[in-house]
Amino acid sequence: MTQRMMNARFSKLFLAAAVVGATALSALAADDGFVVTPTTVEDYKAVFATVESADVVAARARIGGTVTELTVSEGDSVQAGQKIATIVDDKLAIRIKGLDASIRGLEASLANAKTELERGQSLKERGILAQARLDALQTAYDVAENRLQTAQAEKSVAEQQIAEGAVEAPGNGRVLDVPVTVGTVVLNGETIAEIASDRYILRLKVPERHARYIELGDEILIGRRGMGPEGGAAGKGRIVTVYPRLEGGSVVADAEVADLGDYFVGERALVRIAAGERETFVVPRTYLFKRFGLDYARVATDEGAPLDVVVQLGQSVDGSDEPMVEVLGGLKAGDRLVQP
Repeated sequence: MTQRMMNARFSKLFLAAAVVGATALSALAADDGFVVTPTTVEDYKAVFATVESADVVAARARIGGTVTELTVSEGDSVQAGQKIATIVDDKLAIRIKGLDASIRGLEASLANAKTELERGQSLKERGILAQARLDALQTAYDVAENRLQTAQAEKSVAEQQIAEGAVEAPGNGRVLDVPVTVGTVVLNGETIAEIASDRYILRLKVPERHARYIELGDEILIGRRGMGPEGGAAGKGRIVTVYPRLEGGSVVADAEVADLGDYFVGERALVRIAAGERETFVVPRTYLFKRFGLDYARVATDEGAPLDVVVQLGQSVDGSDEPMVEVLGGLKAGDRLVQP
């Protein structure tokens, strides 16, 4: 190869390099990039929470007897005052029959005492009957009247007891458990059904070392249902109660979250809670890309051509304009990123 040919080839290579360099410089000029700077972010810790009903109340039997009807089963929704069971005590019906017979006899006695009293008053007006005898007739009439009223009150009590055989839901909610069946003999005060109110909460147990960070009103992030591997928060809630007693080395707290009604009571959910603040690097996701299963960022250099750097990513961070992500390693403060 002659010297002239070598010079011509060198000139072509130099020209191609100059074109590539000019292209890279023009790309940097078109994209000002993103300068990596330390940012203070909330440090979130992942913990498990359990879906609980704010109130679990028992629908109880008000009389003893036999369950003759059940209108609900586990999982049913009920309204306050809804009839869920009927309890019958056969002795009450027999007692009412006996009271009816007593009332009829007392009514006859009262009618007779009234007649005797009216006759005595007539004789007293004519001066035939002494005042003492009239007072005795008046007393007999009053006693008969009071006995009749007592029997009628006893009958009302028995009728009320029969009416109390209808077990009603104490409030709106869902039936958790029905420990009886039709034909079960129950006593006064026994539980017929357990009902969870339609207000649900998340009950968290946070390790003791994070207790000082939990405060009323703190925001929590709720993972997707089923505790799947996919990231992102499915919802948000706020701490409404922090209990002052530790349980098994953990702080117990309750959080209110909207739209928990379709969860099962006792279902677990993965949540993230704030555990202080820390400094880290946060960059837009648009400045990151994947290659061969690794995460990369394109960093501008003084030589002109950007350098692809492997980075280790952390948790997602909500940005004001675009999604942001934490970078745990691979970048340093002052690096200028360019679009891939």
